[in-house]
Amino acid sequence: MGKDQGNFVYRNLANATSILGVLPIGLLFLEGGYRYLIPFLIFNNVMDDLDGVLARKLKTRSLLGAHLDNVCDTVVHVTLALIVGAHFGMEILLVGMIAATAIIIRLTGRLNPDEVSGNGTPTNELMRHMLFVLLLTGTYAADAKPYLVLIFIFHTVTMLVPFKLTFLIRGRVNSATAIAMVNVALIAAWLVPNLAPFIATAFFATYLFSFVQGGKQWLKGRNYGRN
Repeated sequence: MGKDQGNFVYRNLANATSILGVLPIGLLFLEGGYRYLIPFLIFNNVMDDLDGVLARKLKTRSLLGAHLDNVCDTVVHVTLALIVGAHFGMEILLVGMIAATAIIIRLTGRLNPDEVSGNGTPTNELMRHMLFVLLLTGTYAADAKPYLVLIFIFHTVTMLVPFKLTFLIRGRVNSATAIAMVNVALIAAWLVPNLAPFIATAFFATYLFSFVQGGKQWLKGRNYGRN
């Protein structure tokens, strides 16, 4: 491999990781492909985190890479919300479509350089919560529909709120080691069902706490501005 080729691969390693995180989604459209949903949710989360770590460590962050990551997230997360919704029936699909619309609004809004970034919940947070609902209801033979409705509705709101949710577990970690541990926790929740309730509770609790605290601070700021 020549020097120019080597430099090209080096500069685009994070971008290639973003694309690789999307490609296996084709498996979900095969006959019986729904059985690959949970492994794909975890795989996509790992790859989405990995591309950010690589871009930071290799110092190859770029506007193109950021836009590519947003496009990949939009395609995958909208598709997953609709696939899960369709699997559980028309009423869940309709709520999933509402959440998918919020995903599109949030991620396309990030392409606007004048848009304030960092507000609301990342779309990946919805994917993690969807994963936990599927894991827990599958383990305990519960009906997933009411829980999916709740997370789709809650995330439709929290993805678009004009304030930061600062206590989300994934949002609080920055080092490669800590990010890896978050993904290990997701894999553990999948492979060790007894751990899933504890891991899911940690994610759900910090999500709700972040929403309440962020909302309080936002309302306080608005009231202060009026006085």
